[in-house]
Amino acid sequence: MVRLSANEKIQPHWWSKTLAGLLFGLMLAYGIVGIFAWYGYGGIDAPVKVQFNMWMICPIWILVLSLSYLFKTGVNAVVYLLSLNAIVYGIFFILRWLS
Repeated sequence: MVRLSANEKIQPHWWSKTLAGLLFGLMLAYGIVGIFAWYGYGGIDAPVKVQFNMWMICPIWILVLSLSYLFKTGVNAVVYLLSLNAIVYGIFFILRWLS
């Protein structure tokens, strides 16, 4: 069995990974739910969709927060989550512009 070098191991940057998951994970959850709210089935005016959207923010946020500990370093977590946020909000604003 081959031992991993220090660069190949997941680093225990708990504070930075936690803050990245908390802040950028919440932003990502809002973006994903926002896309679904505006462009999902029934549009923004669907009557039962409001409760569903409200309750879906927490599971998405918790999933992103828990997966943020799998990044190698805290800097990687911040960079990747910021990139995902830019993609999601870019899609959202492009769809808003097209409609």
